This record gives sequence, C-alpha cells and structure tokens, in this order.
Amino acid sequence: MSADGAGPHHHGSRTVVLFEGRSDIAAFQAVARRHGASLAGLDLVELGGITNLRRELSARWSPPDRVLGLYDAAEEHYVEGVLCDVGMLEAGDPRSIGFFGCDRDLEDEVIRAAGPDLVLAALEARDELARFRVFQEQPAQRGRPITDQLHRFAGTAAGRKTRFAADVVEAIPLERMPRPLEGLLEAALHPR
Repeated sequence: MSADGAGPHHHGSRTVVLFEGRSDIAAFQAVARRHGASLAGLDLVELGGITNLRRELSARWSPPDRVLGLYDAAEEHYVEGVLCDVGMLEAGDPRSIGFFGCDRDLEDEVIRAAGPDLVLAALEARDELARFRVFQEQPAQRGRPITDQLHRFAGTAAGRKTRFAADVVEAIPLERMPRPLEGLLEAALHPR
C-alpha cells in the first residue's frame, strides 16, 4: 500500500514516486500543497531506506510505469547503479529520468532554503523553540553553526524528523523551495 492510501493501479501506466522515508513524503506533500498541486494519481511509496530501492523497483516497475524518486547525495552512486541494473538508466544523471538528490539530506536542503530564522519560526509554531534553545546549550552543540544545530535537532526526538521538513516547507517562500523537491514535483506532474 502506498503512503497516499492508494493501492496499486492496474490499468494503463502509473507514476510511482519513491522516498527513503515518511518525512520525505510529508515534505513532498507540503510542497505540492503550497503550489496548489494535486497529487491524485501518484503512488507515493516509502522505501524504508534507500537500500530497499532495488527490491522495490524489481517488485513495482514495469513499462509503461513511470518511477521517480528522491535520495540523499551520499547515495547517488548506489542509486545510479541500481537504476542502470534494472534498465531504467543507461548512464549519467539520475535527474534525467526523475530521480533527484539532496545535497546532504532533505533536512539540510530545507534548512538551507528556509534560513535559520524561518526554521526557528517553524519550531516556535510547533512549540519546540524552548527545547531547541536547551539543546543549543548542550556541550556538544556549543560553538557549532546554527544550521548544524538545527539539522541535528531535527532528528533528536521520536516523531520530530517525520514532520520537521514539512513544517519548514510551510514557511519557505515559494521562490526559495528546495530544488530537489521542486524538480521532483515538476517531473511528477508534467511527464516529458
């Protein structure tokens, strides 16, 4: 079952969008919502980690289905290899077939696009700013750049990572949305 609640489509082609985890899906849905774009007809699938890409593609992909995805830059070599192995990519840039890499990870992309002030505002709206201020005072965090502190804070509590990127996306001006999310949304909504 896909994260959007839709089961597999059996008639004609479909578009499957693969994500490493639930937080990536939530951020993608937030970007679509901000653009007023409907994701109806898309199969949003959580991989449970990029290492499940090969298994998921083997199970799901068959022409004329379109499969797109989002991944972290550190995994690009692995993603390229899998895409080549399954016959989706001959060689080259995964973006050419709708797979978009985040420089470090999605949280980093979102923090960079928003800037610290908007991230802090999103934390305040979630009633987590006081917790972040306490976190900043921990010995391991003192002296680190605020962007690194925010990135680390995003993953420190159960459930926070799942909603962090989506919350921040809600605060980012449309013209500053993270490029990988924008590219993926464009590819999903406007097949070439």
